[in-house]
Amino acid sequence: MVSSSSPSVSQAGARVLAESGTAVDAALAMTAMSWLALPGQCGIGGDFFAIVREPDGRVWTVNGSGFGPDGASAEGYLERGLSAVPLTGPQAVAAPGAIGALATLHGHGGTRELADLWAPAAAAARAGTPCTAKNRRDITEHADSLARDDDLTRWLMPAGRIPDVGDRLSSPELAESIELLARRPSALYEGSVAQRAVGLLRAGGAPFSGDEWLLAGDVLVEAAISAPYADVTVHQTPPPTPGWMLLQQAGLLDGLLAGLPTSGAESVHLLSLAARRTFRDRYERCAADNDAWRDLLGADELARGRGELLGEPVSVGPPTGIAGDTTSCVAVDGDGRAVSAISSLAFTFGARISIPGTAIALNNRLARGAYLIPGHPNALAPRRKPLHTLNAWIATDGAGRLRHVGNTPGGDGQVQWNMQLLSHLVDGGLDPQEAVSAPRTTVHPGSDADALGTPETLQCESRLGADVLAGLVERGHDVRDMGAWGAGGSALIVSMDHERGVLAGAADPRQDGVALGV
Repeated sequence: MVSSSSPSVSQAGARVLAESGTAVDAALAMTAMSWLALPGQCGIGGDFFAIVREPDGRVWTVNGSGFGPDGASAEGYLERGLSAVPLTGPQAVAAPGAIGALATLHGHGGTRELADLWAPAAAAARAGTPCTAKNRRDITEHADSLARDDDLTRWLMPAGRIPDVGDRLSSPELAESIELLARRPSALYEGSVAQRAVGLLRAGGAPFSGDEWLLAGDVLVEAAISAPYADVTVHQTPPPTPGWMLLQQAGLLDGLLAGLPTSGAESVHLLSLAARRTFRDRYERCAADNDAWRDLLGADELARGRGELLGEPVSVGPPTGIAGDTTSCVAVDGDGRAVSAISSLAFTFGARISIPGTAIALNNRLARGAYLIPGHPNALAPRRKPLHTLNAWIATDGAGRLRHVGNTPGGDGQVQWNMQLLSHLVDGGLDPQEAVSAPRTTVHPGSDADALGTPETLQCESRLGADVLAGLVERGHDVRDMGAWGAGGSALIVSMDHERGVLAGAADPRQDGVALGV
């Protein structure tokens, strides 16, 4: 079974499984098709993370994100008159880790040639994919920026105009890029493509040396980080992802939500306080290159945190933004192998520039993740990856068997919504479709770097009901009504029922996705 946020992406994965490919093969095919189906949300020039559970119970991860420029620092950017890393253009870019991570995933779990798995995506790029309503909204919102980049204009705004729904969006340049990287993934990081990329960035004021670009392609397999919650063990991607934040919330909330309505005022209240605690701890203590997160998962820290949850309200440190654009997929094969994978350009269409002649859009992860606060653990510094929002999870039972695999895009909403999904499944006994469709709440802001000073609110979908919303106000929350389905995200779940030997999957109705079994 597969699930994703696009029918064409899910179809690509289901086809691979039907042809006896593994869940890893399916995730590789789906990720590449996502570059065409959801170009605002992900791409070759972005980042990629995945967690894999093998049939023997082993769980491992790949974590593909890169460094900012070797010549950049918080102090240096402040001296240049910047108050934040620019959100668009060359200075917004971090070296992209996606292709390096995908190559490592393929090398450790793929059974079919990468060129074979990515051929449908290359064909779709060459022939063109129909513009969806979401594609059109994204392009319309950022048309002025996209129009300044020749490759992106030819692909996303043919004839120099915003496409209508159903218009085909094609890019021979992107097709050639996909085919090249399928044959030789390292071509993004060394050689002519890398030289063009680094030259573009340096010409735009980003002090890349080229060495940090090369290093982004060197992605190792890493162990998952894991923690118990109720009767399952939750496995997550390690830093620079915020996977530990889900584990921290699980540790703070373990046992507190059992027996409560999963979308009731008390459950939402406790979930919100746990999320605020993790964002506060992340802001005050954490970086991609320190181990502060390990201390936060210790028994003493969790005990103190639980005391705060049950006593005084928890507030975050200096707040930041939460919006973002990402996409993800999940796959489970007939052997019980499971993959949760997630990709992003950071914000929609990333930095809104591309490597000349390739149609490879570049991310703006540096702008999203790094702080211009000298001395801060997450301050912009050479060879320090900015803190990330992407994470992916798997839950296993006491015997190490697969129970659930899931994820959701959505910036700093991810760690909150993933915790809500886990509670819906484990505490509430909801099935996957009920869990992804349940009313969603979001502590805003989270820990992004682009909106310091934003007032703290609790964004709620109105389907919670008037009584629950009133109960949250009574508990001290500044509640913002997001409408019935307006909280964001695109949650995906596949669950395993071992007693009956069946899989159950779901895709979030807030986007266009579908779960498909074969």
